[in-house]
Amino acid sequence: MSDQRSNDKIKIGLIYGSTRNGRFCDTVARWAANEISSAGKYELDLIDPALINPAIIDSAKETHAHPQQKPSLSERMSAADAFVVVTPEYNHGYTAPLKSLIDSVGAEWHAKPVAFVSYGGISGGLRAVEQLRLVFAELHAVTIRDSVSFAGAWEQFNEAGEPRHPDRSRRSMAAMLARLHWWAVALRNARGAVPYATAI
Repeated sequence: MSDQRSNDKIKIGLIYGSTRNGRFCDTVARWAANEISSAGKYELDLIDPALINPAIIDSAKETHAHPQQKPSLSERMSAADAFVVVTPEYNHGYTAPLKSLIDSVGAEWHAKPVAFVSYGGISGGLRAVEQLRLVFAELHAVTIRDSVSFAGAWEQFNEAGEPRHPDRSRRSMAAMLARLHWWAVALRNARGAVPYATAI
């Protein structure tokens, strides 16, 4: 008998991997967010370390001057069923702000799937992704084999921020999301049946 929540929308945390001024991450993340939203199966939360005080990331607690209390970073990460990390490659690796955000929480990652959209020069950011797979394994997360990468990324998008080869990138994204959805449903049901913290 299947869990009725299998038909619920999957909550995806889309994580920006760069905080540089003038970052190309905005272009890639915007495209990824549009593709995820258009699939109709997901609720999306954009998690951008550039909009979060570094001290907040370090403590994983978030306060706001806004009159309405917003969820903390930890609460947002906990609420997600899955994650998509949009990562550049800087000097053969991923960025310090991304590592800081990853390390700011722990159990929030447990038994959840993580997929990657990467970009960069000749490698398309894949060297950063391979390093991130090792990090997420330590956090008890499940990384998705399928990914989307943009080699020579600055030439892969037009002035409107759209891929110059949309069919190819869309096929890669669809394959990745299909795998991510499968794992997200399976792991959400598993966590609901048996809390992951007890699996020791």
